[in-house]
Amino acid sequence: MGSVTPIESSISSLDNLQLDSKTRQALQKLQDQGFEGRDLSSYLPRRLASVLVLLYSQAGILRVLLTTRSKNLRSHPGETALPGGRVDEGEEKDTVSTAFREANEEVNLPYPSSASTSAISETPIVPSTSHIHILCALTPHVAPWGIVITPVIAYLSSPSPTEPAQTFLELTLRANPSEVDRIFAHPLEAMVDLERLTNPEAENNDDDDDELEDPVRKLRLRTVKLVEKGSDDWPYDEEYYNFADFDFPRLDNPSGVVRLHRFRSTASPIEGLTANILMRVATIAYGKPPAPPIEPSAPK
Repeated sequence: MGSVTPIESSISSLDNLQLDSKTRQALQKLQDQGFEGRDLSSYLPRRLASVLVLLYSQAGILRVLLTTRSKNLRSHPGETALPGGRVDEGEEKDTVSTAFREANEEVNLPYPSSASTSAISETPIVPSTSHIHILCALTPHVAPWGIVITPVIAYLSSPSPTEPAQTFLELTLRANPSEVDRIFAHPLEAMVDLERLTNPEAENNDDDDDELEDPVRKLRLRTVKLVEKGSDDWPYDEEYYNFADFDFPRLDNPSGVVRLHRFRSTASPIEGLTANILMRVATIAYGKPPAPPIEPSAPK
């Protein structure tokens, strides 16, 4: 492995970014989490992994980059995922390297130029951009099957007034067909508040009067075109969300029951551990628990 700069030094400043007040507050709350998950050695010899939660703003709303895994994969084929993968030996204290290396391999996402990581130092010819801003790394999630996953959170700003983040992604990303079938995005706030997805008029109740938010805020959620209800990507009776409870008695929780959340999206359903991670990120960013009918856990 190459030399590694401590990941705390790669935290990006939000001061010079053009952000509406709600987005700035959300990103600041995430950044305030710091690097909770920087040392995974206490979890060894379990299998370790890292995923990238890449956020960007489109028409004034934070969205998260997601993929649909290739149906040819042996593990979780066809499921929605965050870019990421296994932590290599020696990377236990550098979860940022893993997240960005895997995102680059899966969807051609550039590395953040502010991060001097082992993956970059050992691979001199890799694309990088100054518009990816590292915010934090959260404490790991432990999947029911035992894998320990650290979420790394970053924000993609617009490269220029004429090239919004969405355009940058459209021009830059390409799916690695051996790993990814589709690349798509979903509103982050919808992971804790379905009103933000299903009721555009709910945006009119916000008190913010920032020029960046007006007038697009009241209309922006109407651009979310979900998959057709009854299709293979949403074969459920519920309109936007449902859940199922499963018995995992070996897990360390009082009831031994795990709740599987499912969210309708613009592509494959957001469910399982991916849904849990995004619900946690949204809860931190917006400072509120999930709103009914979303209940984070099964009844005890």
